[in-house]
Amino acid sequence: MTARNIETDIYGRSVVFDGLNVSNWDSPEVYRSLDAGRVTGINATIAIWEGFAQTMDNLAAWVHRFETRADTLVQARSAGDILQAKEQGKTGVVLGWQNASPIENDLDRLALFHALGVRIVQITYNERNLVGNGCYERSDDGLSMFGQDVVREMNRLGMLIDLSHVGDRTTLEAAELSDQPVACTHANARAFFEHPRNKTDEALRLIAERGGVIGANAFPPFLRNGFDSTMQDYADAIEDLIERVGIDHVGIGTDYTQAQPKAFFDWIFSQQGTKRRDVSDGYPENLLHPKGMETPDSLDSVAAELLLRGYSEADAAKLLGGNWLRLFGQVWGG
Repeated sequence: MTARNIETDIYGRSVVFDGLNVSNWDSPEVYRSLDAGRVTGINATIAIWEGFAQTMDNLAAWVHRFETRADTLVQARSAGDILQAKEQGKTGVVLGWQNASPIENDLDRLALFHALGVRIVQITYNERNLVGNGCYERSDDGLSMFGQDVVREMNRLGMLIDLSHVGDRTTLEAAELSDQPVACTHANARAFFEHPRNKTDEALRLIAERGGVIGANAFPPFLRNGFDSTMQDYADAIEDLIERVGIDHVGIGTDYTQAQPKAFFDWIFSQQGTKRRDVSDGYPENLLHPKGMETPDSLDSVAAELLLRGYSEADAAKLLGGNWLRLFGQVWGG
């Protein structure tokens, strides 16, 4: 018997929240997949290397999407909005960034973007910015003075601090400084699979001790079997995190890149978004996530696999979205 054949409706009853989705938002198939997969909510990346003006344009595009796709999408600014999306059978979209670059050097812009609905900000993306250092930077000097102010201002506003692509020292300093719980929306343990994008046990423990959540990442290069990974490999990463930080601090963070062209990967792996690197050359032309959960419409396979491995329905519900909902309620309110 396969995991997908297990008869259960726990997936349908649960709030299912994906901690990171960076798909091609201009592709209709992305929205069809979210709807077919009954995904309650996602952290939708709307900025990676963009500055202020480009990010404002991206926000304008999302205003249009929320209007034209109102039958299946709703903007989520609070935990209550995600619960309402569940009741309505829609997907609650949380607008999030993978870099603090949209505020450029103006701290006051955080309040502006919060007013526009941005609720999750990863403070650095792979490399150094004005806040701190990314996981691929050659040296990590921790948070800058500006970065310390960014952490404090995000706490004041009620924005979730994301440390997924952040360097080791900057991760620890941000988690220690923050008055609110922080998250790694999409990361695995480095001791599970050695990769600079995965997190140290020290960082994972600190995030959990402060009440945060780690979203297990399904992006194939961060799993043990790379592009040959299956949904079972992803479940192994989930279980590994549970063993390290406890079941109350683990969620789903697929890092879906549905319908993204090769040019997208060239861009995200370039230095500061402009200087081409060779990292993406080894990526397949049509990248899919692990077999059995290639796109969000097959995300229910993860729920079935968790039950197959002996998790109770209550614990499966925590992993599928309950832990995220608790964290959002604490950091955002509502």
